[in-house]
Amino acid sequence: MTSPNDDETPRSFEELIRRLPKVELHLHLEGTLEPEMAFALAERNGVRLRFPTVETLRSAYAFRDLQSFLDLYYESIAVLRTERDFYQLTRAYLERAAGEHIRHAELFFDPQSHTRRGVPFGTVIEGIHQALVEGESDLGITTRLIMCFLRDLSYKEAAAALREALPYREWLIGVGLDSAELGHPPSAFTAVFAAARAQGLRVVAHAGEEGPPEYIWEALDLLGAERIDHGVRCLEDPALVSRLAAEHVPLTVCPLSNLHLRVVASLEDHPLRSLLEAGLCATINSDDPAYFGGYLTDNFLAIARALRLTRAEVVTLVRNSYQAAFIDEPRRRQLEDELITALRSMP
Repeated sequence: MTSPNDDETPRSFEELIRRLPKVELHLHLEGTLEPEMAFALAERNGVRLRFPTVETLRSAYAFRDLQSFLDLYYESIAVLRTERDFYQLTRAYLERAAGEHIRHAELFFDPQSHTRRGVPFGTVIEGIHQALVEGESDLGITTRLIMCFLRDLSYKEAAAALREALPYREWLIGVGLDSAELGHPPSAFTAVFAAARAQGLRVVAHAGEEGPPEYIWEALDLLGAERIDHGVRCLEDPALVSRLAAEHVPLTVCPLSNLHLRVVASLEDHPLRSLLEAGLCATINSDDPAYFGGYLTDNFLAIARALRLTRAEVVTLVRNSYQAAFIDEPRRRQLEDELITALRSMP
C-alpha cells in the first residue's frame, strides 16, 4: 500500500484507517446475518436450513451476480421471526461497528421480506429500534433508520409497506429502493416516493450498480433521491457525472460488494478513484458484509491497498461520509473534531 509520506509504513497507514472515526451510509441490517447467528436463530425458531453446517452455508457465498446473492439472502433471513431476533441482529452489528470506530450509521431494513412471510411489521421495527436506542446510550453510536422498498415487488406492495410504516414514522429518517435492479426501474415507484416525501421522509435509492445510468437519472428526477446507493455506472454518462458533481449528490460505494457481485473484475479495476477525480462525493460502505467478505474497515483497507490510495484520499472519503449523512451541523462538527484528533494522534 502506498502512503503519502516516505516515512509512513503500510502498517501505520492501516492503523490510521482502523482508528479514524467513520460513518456508514449503506448497510443492510439483514445483510449482517452471519452464518453462526443464522444457525442459532434457526434452532431457536424451529427453522430448517438446507445447509448442514455453518461452513457449508458460508461456502455458498460465491455469487454469479446480484440475483444469485439475493436468492440466498432471502432464503437465509427466514430464520428472523421474533422481535428478539431483530434486536439481536441489530445489536450484533452495532457492537462490531463500535469496535471499528464507526460513530454514526444509517441502516437499511427490508420489512417486505419479512411481512410477506407472516412476520408483523411491528415485530421487525420494534426489535431494531430497541437496539438502536441502546446502541446510542451504551456504545455512543448515533443512527438513522431507512426503510427500503423491494423493487422486484409491485408498486402496490410498496405502498402497503409505507402505510404500515406510518405509525412508526418518528423512528424513520427516510426510504430507499433496493433488491434486484435490472428490469425494475425507479420510475415504477414514483408515486410511493412522492407519498413518502409528503411525510417528510428523506429519499435514497439503489441505482447504477447493475442497472444503467438511466436509472440514476430516474432516481434523481422521479424519486427525488438525495443520495445514490452504489452509482458506479454513472461514469458511463459524462452529463450525469457533471450533474452529480454540480449538485453534490453523494454516492454510497461498496467496493467488496462490487467485487463479489462481479460489478468489477477486480478491486484494482474499481472506479472509486475515477469518481473522486471527477469531483463526486463518493463514500465507502459495506452493503451486506456477512456475505461479501468484510465490514466497513475491511472495505477501506481492501480498496486502499488495491488502488494505492493516499492518506489524503482516505481522509476525503471519510469526510465525504460526514457531509452525506442525514445529521445536523452540530453532530457533523463533532465528527470532524474527532477526525482531527485522530489524525493528530497518528504519526
